[in-house]
Amino acid sequence: MSTVNSIGLQQSSAEQLAEKLNQLLANYQVFYMNVRGYHWNVKGQDFFQLHEKFEEFYDDLLTKVDEVAERILTLGYTPVHAYSDYIKLSRISEDKNVSDGPACVKGIVQGFQTLIELQREMLKLTEDAGDEGTADQAGQYIREQEKTIWMLNAYLGR
Repeated sequence: MSTVNSIGLQQSSAEQLAEKLNQLLANYQVFYMNVRGYHWNVKGQDFFQLHEKFEEFYDDLLTKVDEVAERILTLGYTPVHAYSDYIKLSRISEDKNVSDGPACVKGIVQGFQTLIELQREMLKLTEDAGDEGTADQAGQYIREQEKTIWMLNAYLGR
C-alpha cells in the first residue's frame, strides 16, 4: 500500500490538509449564508450599495465553496456536505436577523477575518506537506480578503 496519494503528497499530510479544508469549507458555508441573509435583509440609507455589494460577496463565496470542496476531492477525500456538520465545524456563527447596514458590514469583516485566520493555519500545513496547490489557493484567497477587509473598514470609518 502506497503512502503517497495520486498527486504525490504523503497520505498522512493529505489527510491533515483535507481535515483543515473541511473546517474551512464549513466556515465558508456558514459565512455564505450569513452574507446571503445580509443581502436579503439589509435596510437603511446605503441599501442599494450594500445590497449589490453583498450579492458580489456571496457569489464569490459560493465559487470558493466549490473550489475548496474540489481541492478536498483532489487530495483524495470527501468534502463535508451537511449543514449540521458545517455548524459543528465552523468558527463562524450563524448571524440571524441582522438588517442594519453597518452591523451587516461588521459581520462580514469578522467573517473574512476568521477565514483569513484559518487559511493562514492551512499555509503552515501546506508548507510541511509540500502542497503548493493548496498553498496557492489559500494565498490567493487571503490576498483578496485582506483588501476587502481594508475597504469595508474604510466604509465603517475605521
